[in-house]
Amino acid sequence: MVRGRTVCTAPNETIKMTRAAQVMRTLTVLVGVATVTELGFASSVSAQANTDARWITAWGTSQQSLGPTMITNATVRMIARVTVGGESVRVRLDNTFGEMPLVIGEAYIGPVMRGARLTPGSNSQIRFGSSGSVTIPVGGTVTSDPIRMNVMARQDLAISLYIPETNVQPSQHSQAYVTSYLSDNGSGNVTSTESSEPFTGTTTSTVWPKSIDVLTESATGSIVGFGDSITDGGCSTLNAHDRWQDWVAVRLYLASPNAHPAMLNEGISGNTVTSEGLQPPPNSPPGLERLERDVFSHEGVTHVVLFMGTNDIRREVSAASLIAGMEEIAERIRARGLTVIGTTIIPRHNRAASGTNTGWTPEKSNIRREVNEWIRNTGSFDSVLDFDAVVRDPDDPDRIAPAFDCDGIHPNPRGYLEMGGSVPLELLTP
Repeated sequence: MVRGRTVCTAPNETIKMTRAAQVMRTLTVLVGVATVTELGFASSVSAQANTDARWITAWGTSQQSLGPTMITNATVRMIARVTVGGESVRVRLDNTFGEMPLVIGEAYIGPVMRGARLTPGSNSQIRFGSSGSVTIPVGGTVTSDPIRMNVMARQDLAISLYIPETNVQPSQHSQAYVTSYLSDNGSGNVTSTESSEPFTGTTTSTVWPKSIDVLTESATGSIVGFGDSITDGGCSTLNAHDRWQDWVAVRLYLASPNAHPAMLNEGISGNTVTSEGLQPPPNSPPGLERLERDVFSHEGVTHVVLFMGTNDIRREVSAASLIAGMEEIAERIRARGLTVIGTTIIPRHNRAASGTNTGWTPEKSNIRREVNEWIRNTGSFDSVLDFDAVVRDPDDPDRIAPAFDCDGIHPNPRGYLEMGGSVPLELLTP
C-alpha cells in the first residue's frame, strides 16, 4: 500500500544550474558566519543539562573492518565535523571488530584550529564513569560522560585517544575522506597536547570513534544517510565535505540556523542491503545487519534516507530479493516511528570484471530499472528522492551524465552538488 508518498524528480537544466549556484552561494555565506561567530570552549566541570536541551547525535560513522596499521604506545587524533551546535558533547567509541579488549589510557576532545592543531585553551579531558581511562570489550561500545563545551554546527572537533598497549589493531571506518592524525609508535600519551607537532602521521580512516552527541536546544532531530560508497563519499574531495549529504546539511543550516536537524553519514563503500546469495560475498556488514548499530542506536533520529542497491545488483542479486531486503529495512525503520525515505539507484556503466566479480552488464541495468520503478511507484517509503533522474545522461539513461561522472559508478563532486541540491528540505522536517 502506498502511504502518501512524494517522489522528487530531476528539474530541467536551467533550474538545476540555478540551484547549484544557490548552494554555492550558501556555502560562502556559511564560511562567513563561521568566521565572525565567537567560539566557546570546554569547561572542566561536568555538563549540566539545560531543561530545554536534549541529546542529538551530531556526527556518526560506520565501523566496517579491522585496520591494517598496528598502534603501540601512541596517540590517535581523529577529526569529526558535527552538524548541529550545542552546549555539551559526549563521545561514543566502538570496538566492533577488535579481537582483543581495547584499553584507552586517556582521551581528550577539542575544536580544530588547523590540521592536528587545536584552538589554544580548548582541549578538554573525556571521562568514562568519572574515570580518565576505559577498557572496551571485544565487540563493545562505550559512551563518555558529558563534557561542557560550546560547539557550532559544522565545526571540526578532534578526539585524541591514547593507546598504551602494544600492536593494537583498530576497528575502523576505512574511507572517511577526512584527514586524521597519528603520533609515532612509542611516543606515548600526547592527548592533552594542543599543538600538531607530535602528530607526524596521517590517515584517512576513522579509528574507534563511532559518534558525537551534542546537548542542544537548536537541533530538531537527526537524519541518517544509510548507504554505500555514494553516501560514504566515493570520488568526493578529501577534506572538502562535498558529498550529497554534506550539501543537504549546509542547506538545512542556512534555511534555519536556530532550528535545524543534524545530518549523519552512515555509508560504507561496497555496502549491500543483504548478504544472501551474493557473489562475491559482501565485504562489510550489510544494511539489514547493521541497522541497529548504525541507525537506531543514535540519539534523536527522525528520518532515514535509504540509498543502497547497486552493489547487490553487481553481486548477482535478483530484483525480487533486493526489493524484499529494502522492504524489510523500511518496515523496521517505520516500526520505530521514524520516517523512511527511499532513493533510486543511479546509473552504473563500469563493466570491468575480475576474479569472481562478473562486473556490470546490460542485464544488471535492467534489474536496476526494475527496482527503481518499484521504489518510485510501489515502494514502502514515506517519500522518494529520485537521484537516478538527477544525474543520468538524458541521451543514455544507463550512464551517469558526463558532467557528473567520476568513474562510471560514482558521481564526481559536481554530481554530488546536484544530488544534494535536489533534496526538498520539507521532506526532512520532523
